[in-house]
Amino acid sequence: MPTSTLNKETTRIGLIGLGLMGSRLTQRLHASGWNIQAWNRSPEPSRAVALQGIPIAESVAALLAGSDVVLSSLANDAAVESVYLGPGGVLSAAKPGTILIEMSTISPQLSLRLHQKAAAQGLRLLDLAISGSTPAIEAGAITLLAGGDRDTFELCTPIYESIARQWFLIGGPSSGVQMKLVVNLLLGVDMQAIAEAISLGEHLRIDTAVLLDVLSKTAVVPPAFVGKFKKIKANDYSPEFPLRLMSKDMDLVMQTAAAVGARLPAASVAQSVLASNLAASGDLDLAAITPSVIG
Repeated sequence: MPTSTLNKETTRIGLIGLGLMGSRLTQRLHASGWNIQAWNRSPEPSRAVALQGIPIAESVAALLAGSDVVLSSLANDAAVESVYLGPGGVLSAAKPGTILIEMSTISPQLSLRLHQKAAAQGLRLLDLAISGSTPAIEAGAITLLAGGDRDTFELCTPIYESIARQWFLIGGPSSGVQMKLVVNLLLGVDMQAIAEAISLGEHLRIDTAVLLDVLSKTAVVPPAFVGKFKKIKANDYSPEFPLRLMSKDMDLVMQTAAAVGARLPAASVAQSVLASNLAASGDLDLAAITPSVIG
């Protein structure tokens, strides 16, 4: 057990990645009283965050020099590999003892590489995947799925308390990311099933508003999808969890399943539907597959 935990008075936090998730994590930590600075690869998101009084570091190296803990929330394997392993990246700039909390949904293989390289340099790394979309981050209601060392995990509890409703240490390195893929498999398949259920209901000429209201009150619909029903009813597919990211995650699910010998026929169909909607709806919310399924 660690002898202490991090505290807001002395801990300096850096956050890398100011997209839909990272910008909201940054804002929430800042509002919770943490000493925080941020960095993003492109300038526009940085300017928006700076207007809220959050310092923006000039480079990854500058961020690392002024941080005891660094959180990162990036789009995909390529972004994480560039930011962590590229020239001037996190692993070349971090000083021994720095805690790295990698929150992106990436392949378990890349996550394990980061753990191994960080440990070799005297760094403490957690993969800490997020279950929950942007409204859950804003409400401090996400679930965190961690992989790594238990002492490091418990040391960071005050950070979790500022951003999440619950948090779990799944196991050793990369197990948090692995658990996130299990969770997102359900998310992708459930969204496909819901879109098909709505399609059947509409073809049976059940009033769509009634259909959605009744479905939302049944035990078979997960709570996470009630918000999706509101978007479908309003024909408002502004992104909470973009379809392109769900498609990327489902690709990771299928690649990982192939590597370990798991057969996922329903997930394979969901992967295909997501891919077929990327060109038209990739930047819209995941729920935007519904109109295409209904036809």
